[in-house]
Amino acid sequence: MDTPGSAQHRTLTVQAAGCVLWRRSPVTGDLELCLVHRPKYDDWSWPKGKLRPGEDALAGALREVAEETGHTAVPAAELPDAHYLANGRPKRVRYWAAEAVSGAFAPNDEVDRILWLPPRAARARLTESRDADLVDALLAVLRPAD
Repeated sequence: MDTPGSAQHRTLTVQAAGCVLWRRSPVTGDLELCLVHRPKYDDWSWPKGKLRPGEDALAGALREVAEETGHTAVPAAELPDAHYLANGRPKRVRYWAAEAVSGAFAPNDEVDRILWLPPRAARARLTESRDADLVDALLAVLRPAD
């Protein structure tokens, strides 16, 4: 039987990973979060994507950040997972807090724009309300370092 937690459920669940990518503004030093715009869905979200077969989730999250934003990131704490239906299938996205340390964005097939926004503006711009909770999770992780 396909119930949450069962082997069948885990097999049928699409596994994905991503990051709540952050940096300090080069101008003000204030915290900024990176959102990506996917023209296929016309949405604003965190950089994320499906894992390749056998791929480690954190490695996949960092790969997706690099592919979608052009940035290399240093991961920190794991953030809460997102669980939802995508095209009728359950999907699990594992997220990490990650600091952007180098790189530059170039539009690509999946992402045509990125925005670096303060937390409040990022929360308001995210298309899916479930993504907004990750702003608070990131701030809780970063607060001890501020």
